[in-house]
Amino acid sequence: MARFAAPIVVINVGQQLMGVVDMLMVGRLGGPALASVALGNFYFFNACIFGIGLLFALDPVVSQALGAGAHDDAARGIQRGLVMAVAIALLVTVVLWPSAAVLRALHQPTEIIDVTGVYVHNRALGVVPFLLFNSLRQSLQALRSTWPIVLAVVLANVVNVIANWLLIYGHGGFPTMGVAGSGFATALAMWSMVIMVWVFAAPVLRPYVRPWRREATAWAPLVRTLRIGVPIGTQFFFEVFAFGLTALLMGLMGTASLAAHEIALNMAAMTFMVPLGISGAAAVVVGHAVGRGDLQAARRDALAAIVCGTGFMTISAALFLAAPMWLATRYTNDAQTLAIAVLLIPLAGWFQVFDGLQAVTSGVLRGTGDTRIPAILHVVAFWGIGVPLGAFLGFETSLRERGLWIGLVAGLAAASVFQSLRVARRLNSPIARVRVDH
Repeated sequence: MARFAAPIVVINVGQQLMGVVDMLMVGRLGGPALASVALGNFYFFNACIFGIGLLFALDPVVSQALGAGAHDDAARGIQRGLVMAVAIALLVTVVLWPSAAVLRALHQPTEIIDVTGVYVHNRALGVVPFLLFNSLRQSLQALRSTWPIVLAVVLANVVNVIANWLLIYGHGGFPTMGVAGSGFATALAMWSMVIMVWVFAAPVLRPYVRPWRREATAWAPLVRTLRIGVPIGTQFFFEVFAFGLTALLMGLMGTASLAAHEIALNMAAMTFMVPLGISGAAAVVVGHAVGRGDLQAARRDALAAIVCGTGFMTISAALFLAAPMWLATRYTNDAQTLAIAVLLIPLAGWFQVFDGLQAVTSGVLRGTGDTRIPAILHVVAFWGIGVPLGAFLGFETSLRERGLWIGLVAGLAAASVFQSLRVARRLNSPIARVRVDH
């Protein structure tokens, strides 16, 4: 499990690192610039996350088909994923365009809204390659060919750093664009990433994308794929939007609160890439086992994934609890932002283990084709427990920013318990292979 998950973790960290680099390089311009990029990233990913979840339907569809030796079914699934990615990207671009008006309606800090809107518009130029990359990534993971994705992500990060350096600060004869330049840089990195993964993975992908199957655009299989993907998208959206709503509520408390929240969340998101990678590995390996009818192997792989994911997050939790000030000063020297960030980072440490457990168990369930019940469990955990509790503690008590984060901890804890119980029940019952083309 660790060997297969390692390159997927590198891929996740590499993708997340683009956002971290954007924040680190823009952070030198001051707290408002940092808050603009943070708010822009929040809007961008909340607009994209449902579509990304739809593409995660490829996990059980393609993995189980490959496990069963049904390569034609796998090819149709991979091609259908590319069609879905383009269609989703067009819809997401429409959603991204009125970002400044939406943020203004949500009463975010007025001094950063216009800059944030420009940043989102520039990042929107990379939506099509971003979602195409995610489609190819899920397909290649199911094919157990991850190193082409790793190479593409590593090189795209190099492109992102260079483009940020040129466009944010105006080096090399380029205009000084500040926050707007960071948006352009990330969009350029997205295009370079999808082109490179296509080139590097061509030998593996070619048998599955050529010839083009007419069934890839057939309506009935597409609807069956969406029935698997919509619950995943729903789960992802409500989980991410719980964090996003917390960012909006932080914005009501002021720019320093929002910037501090994003520092702590950015760090937590980076460590989360490890269990998220293990989750992806678990979905593939468990999916293959279910496809070939080996439920005993599926149980063994699920346990291995849970041990790896929670083990790593226990270590990262210790770091967050031990060195909050040192970690916060990696992002900014603004005294007001630091004072709040130091209060939030230990809370991020507390939810590390819960976050890892709920991520890995989600992947296990996705590999079995179980997506509807986990989505319901997530909505209950985050919106029935976490968000209401955080809002109450944040605005009705003196805890303020810490109160909002205590709600996040509670939501993640509930999700991890619910998901673990669901895994135990699912893997002790007969599991039929997911079929969308028959």
